[in-house]
Amino acid sequence: MKLQEMKKIPVKVAAEILGVSIPYIRMGLQRGTLNIGSAVKISTQYTYHITYELLKNYVGIERIKEYEEKN
Repeated sequence: MKLQEMKKIPVKVAAEILGVSIPYIRMGLQRGTLNIGSAVKISTQYTYHITYELLKNYVGIERIKEYEEKN
């Protein structure tokens, strides 16, 4: 799976790449402390948008490539 070709990266995938939990990703995006995308609250639920470029800049291309090779 090539992450660069995805319109947005799923929260689960970002958590696996970073080695953290899904709630960690969600809270970081909601609070604006994790600079890999954004969280927008619509009514009572959040929608998450994680971009390839921001994730790559945060973790480095090597971690992205490692993940892609494993999956």
